[in-house]
Amino acid sequence: MAEQISFIHAADLHLDSPFKGLAHIPEHIFKKVRNSTFDALDRLVQSAVDKKVDFVLIVGDLFDNEKQSLKAQVRLRRAFEELRRHDINVYLSYGNHDFINGNIHPVTYPDNVFIFPNEKVSHFTFEKNNDPSAAIYGFSYENRAVLEEKTKEYQRISGKVPFHIGMLHGSLHSNTDHDVYAPFYLSDLTKRNFDYWALGHIHQREVLKESPPIVYPGNIQGRNRKETGEKGCYHVVLSETDTTMTFMPLQSLQYNALTVDVSDCSEPHQLETKIQNEINECTKNSGPQLLQLLLKSNQDNLQNWDDEQMMDEVIELVNETILHQANWKYIFRYQVERLFSIDKELAQGEHFVGEVIRHFDDVSIQSYLKELYQHKQARKYMDTMTNEDEMRIKQKAKHMLVHELLKNGGD
Repeated sequence: MAEQISFIHAADLHLDSPFKGLAHIPEHIFKKVRNSTFDALDRLVQSAVDKKVDFVLIVGDLFDNEKQSLKAQVRLRRAFEELRRHDINVYLSYGNHDFINGNIHPVTYPDNVFIFPNEKVSHFTFEKNNDPSAAIYGFSYENRAVLEEKTKEYQRISGKVPFHIGMLHGSLHSNTDHDVYAPFYLSDLTKRNFDYWALGHIHQREVLKESPPIVYPGNIQGRNRKETGEKGCYHVVLSETDTTMTFMPLQSLQYNALTVDVSDCSEPHQLETKIQNEINECTKNSGPQLLQLLLKSNQDNLQNWDDEQMMDEVIELVNETILHQANWKYIFRYQVERLFSIDKELAQGEHFVGEVIRHFDDVSIQSYLKELYQHKQARKYMDTMTNEDEMRIKQKAKHMLVHELLKNGGD
């Protein structure tokens, strides 16, 4: 009979995340949001039990910070105890958020849990039917950052072990969207001759390479407006001849972005029906969702309604309806945007407006925001600005300024 093992690959649980910026949402919804990482953990355990896996891999950042709450530690221990009752092992490493030296009151976990104890790459051997079946390699962060390359420390052990699996909480050298910890090149990993690379740290799900599989499962529960869509883990089956990977959603609720064109709405009361219909159409057959809504129109009335604070009332009316559905939805953030194109001839003109347009295209806004993003208090509550964010802000500012300059014929 051919050798075969199955396991769950998860990472970035971020238990007890604070979910900043949502204090304004209804209290009963906020409680569900605050508990969502724990609900996702419960679903992770149930998935492992249902699939009757051999073991579970958790690749770093089990907790959101190094000073873990007692609630988070106890809930995780209970999850591991449930896996123990089903003879399922757990192999885990700590990452940059829950580094070992930051937690002075660690909880003892049951004996089915194997923790990589320090920053030196080591291995555990999983036995199946009393025979070595898989060597699992990894390390834990002792302090907040691991800046050196670790891949050279991953060396296959000798002996007859059918499968070799690497656990690595880190990022590609080329990654520009996140802090680069334990950096690696894909070629470094493929040289190790492992059967599977279980990655963590990046919250966006991605298969970097299929042979051998080099995989980010993403986090198990979205925690802010940039972590949209389904979140979960991979169920992996390794055999001597094949590898199958199945993504399994675990999220308790989703963050999603929705754009609605309301150009055909001539009266404010029409917006409620338009927005509600779009939400029902785009989110049907889905679970609870927190929505960030972008309303677009080629008419001036949308901006006027927003200036007169009518939009707050419209959004409140929509929320009153969609919040009480079985799979509730809630608009926690909205923006309005005027749809109009800037004439190419105008942009190329030898006049003040043309200069303004060209200046927008050439200048970066980063220098203007540097002081804000470096402010000791403010930066705690701000997400890192992406290139997409900068482009959106520049476009909106450019359109608003040109619109004001040309209003009333440019007088």
